[in-house]
Amino acid sequence: MRVFILCAGRCGSTTFIKACKHIKNYTSSHESLSRNYGQDRFNYPENHIEADNRLSWHLGHLDGIFGDKPLYVHLKREKEKVAQSYLKRFYYSGSIMAAFCDGIRMLQKEELSKEMQLQVCYDYIDTVDTNIIHFLSDKSNVLTIELENVKKDFPSFWKRVAAQGNLEEAMEEFEKKYNSSSKWNLSYPYRLKLMAIREWRYLVSYIKQNVIVDE
Repeated sequence: MRVFILCAGRCGSTTFIKACKHIKNYTSSHESLSRNYGQDRFNYPENHIEADNRLSWHLGHLDGIFGDKPLYVHLKREKEKVAQSYLKRFYYSGSIMAAFCDGIRMLQKEELSKEMQLQVCYDYIDTVDTNIIHFLSDKSNVLTIELENVKKDFPSFWKRVAAQGNLEEAMEEFEKKYNSSSKWNLSYPYRLKLMAIREWRYLVSYIKQNVIVDE
């Protein structure tokens, strides 16, 4: 059986997979195929647990490829904590929040006040959670796990998948912090490099589309 952990992100999915590493009869990974194209994006093996918040944008593919066969887990966390965590990562390079703000909402994040940025975070969480809830509405093998109640919910998940391994060691993973947000992870050299590449590509594209060369 395949297991998909669906969430809005910043919900403890990294820690969840760390705990799943103590399961011997399943493989597990976090965002392992997120950079793949086409069918390869969904080539998850049998008896595998995958956590990837970006799968919430590929729910149609999950339904078409896997249907009702997997166990779908909706991993949730208190909305305000998720929003505040994303707010700290608002300017991270490659952030899903940057993509949602600039690409989906068509807002320039640099022009937004702190209050408006927080509202974008709320909108993102609501959008993803609503999509997941709708997707799961016709699925028969579903489990909801609250991060705040994980000490009770994870053992239920362990039973549900008939996990073999050391549950006590798995539960210890939830006492650790993984992938925490930091206000100061700005990566200036990387961001400047991206800026230069994007501006150059924009210039080349503009010239090709708008400059007529006499032959």
